[in-house]
Amino acid sequence: MRVRDWQDILSEVTESKADPDGWRAVAGDRSSGLGEDMFFGHPDRGVFHLKTYAKNPFEVKGVGSRVARSLDDELEPLFPTKAGGRFGVQPRIEDEDEAKEAATKLEGVLGAHADAPTTGDDLFDDVMEALGSPAFGPMDYEFDSRTEALDDLSSEFEEAQELLDSELDDLIDDDGVDRGFM
Repeated sequence: MRVRDWQDILSEVTESKADPDGWRAVAGDRSSGLGEDMFFGHPDRGVFHLKTYAKNPFEVKGVGSRVARSLDDELEPLFPTKAGGRFGVQPRIEDEDEAKEAATKLEGVLGAHADAPTTGDDLFDDVMEALGSPAFGPMDYEFDSRTEALDDLSSEFEEAQELLDSELDDLIDDDGVDRGFM
């Protein structure tokens, strides 16, 4: 297992060419210490684990790793299949032309949803598809605690959990931060 910067993990997810709406996520507070845990899973790409913290309102730092090469029958039930919450990973829009194109697509999606009876989940999916989001789907998330699925995934990947916790704690210590910014 190779520990990398959390942004490198997100880049791997966005560049994976996997079915964008096949991703699932579980997230919440770390079991000990400052920050958050997040697991991304996709049947074709495996499972990724991130640990992050907000150093200040403008800077998030963290570490992550790919912890499984596949989302097998044992791991799949730990990820949500229905939207209680939603997540999307979106690469940065690089230039003005790309921004205008995205705005035009969004305007079309919002107009279509304004004129038709739809659900919030349908709107979310259509917005993510219009933006060409490479990864989105349902997420099991607790803002100020941990879900059972998050604890189960952490236990399943206990060795990775300990290594990533240690690496994140080192980042936090190096930054001289004793509490996160909310």
